[in-house]
Order: sequence, then structure tokens, then C-alpha cells
Amino acid sequence: MLDQLLDIVKNYGKETVVENPEIPNEQNQEVLADATKTITSGFQNVLAGGGLQNILDLFKGGNNTSGGGSGIGGLLKNPMVTMMVGYFISKLVSKYKMSPSSASNVANNLIPNVLNGIITETNNPQNTGFTLDGLIGSFTGGGNGGGGSQLQDILDQFTGGGNNNSGNTSGGFDLQDLIGSFTRKAQDSFQNNNQSGGNGGLMDMIKGFLSK
Repeated sequence: MLDQLLDIVKNYGKETVVENPEIPNEQNQEVLADATKTITSGFQNVLAGGGLQNILDLFKGGNNTSGGGSGIGGLLKNPMVTMMVGYFISKLVSKYKMSPSSASNVANNLIPNVLNGIITETNNPQNTGFTLDGLIGSFTGGGNGGGGSQLQDILDQFTGGGNNNSGNTSGGFDLQDLIGSFTRKAQDSFQNNNQSGGNGGLMDMIKGFLSK
């Protein structure tokens, strides 16, 4: 699943990062890796805080408390997205010595476009290999998030991609149980990362995929 996410990052990063004269060519891969890590860590943080419902709202098309709506404009008003954009701006300024305005341009273009690409693919019934369960599982180190397609089934009902027209938005699943399960998985993933000395393994994996 991570390789599919990185394909989206590379696609949107071509113009924003690779062809950006303000970013030296030798830093392109590192910047794209940090963008990917920003997104994965952002979702991990939300999950660990019990925010699975917020992620579901984001993937439903921006039906969140901010009232931002769907599309890039809606994403830029979503608190989770603004958190990721802000973090990435700080990373670009501190690590790559970019000016705040240049860093803002890169982050405000790359992060929302990548997220929009992820949401589009997740809601695409033709792409059966790109599911919300698989995506969340890759963030929590749990493969397909514990098996099955509970989250994708819920999402499909909201977006019209499923076959269940009964009006039961829970799809027979207890959403609170799912939230608790994924919260614990995310917290365990953080604990394992801390015990193993951080996220170097994930960053190495991301860089490995980007170099292909």
C-alpha cells in the first residue's frame, strides 16, 4: 500500500518539487520522502488520538466540522490537512533552509493534492487494490488494518460506491469498536517505533520506494 501512496506523491511532486528550481536536485528524493512521512505521521497522530471518525469524514468528501466542503479548497480548510501543511512548512524551512514563502507554496500545493489523490483512489470502485482499510493498516503497521474491509464498506455507503442501500450507515459494524481497535493499533505502532529508536525504518522504506 505504501508504494501506491508514494506513486501519488511522486506524481504530484514532479512539478512542485522535482521541477522546482528552489529545491536542489540532490534534495528532491529527501523532500518527497519527508512529504510522505508528514502525511503518514499526521494520520497516525489522528488515529492514536481516537480520530478515526475525522479521517472517515475527510474521505467522505470533507463533511467535517469546519464545513470546508470537498475538493482542494475544502481540504485546505480541514484541520488535519492544515496541521500536515504547517508541519511540512516547518520541515522545509528548518531542514532545507527554504524561505517561509517558498516553503508555504510547496506545502500548500503538494500536501492537499496528494491527499486529494489518495481520497480519489480510495473512492474509485475500479481500483479495488486501494482501500481505506489497507491505507489505515499501512499507517498502523497492521497490514490491512486487521483484515476485512469494514472501513471501505462504511466509506462506500457514504460515497455511493457500495451495494448496500438499506440506509444503515454503519454497515452492520460497530463504529465505536472500530475506532477503539484502530486507536489501539496506532498507539501500539507509536510505542514500537519509540522502542526501536524512532521512525528510521519507515523513512528508509519510503526512500527505497522513491529511488525505484
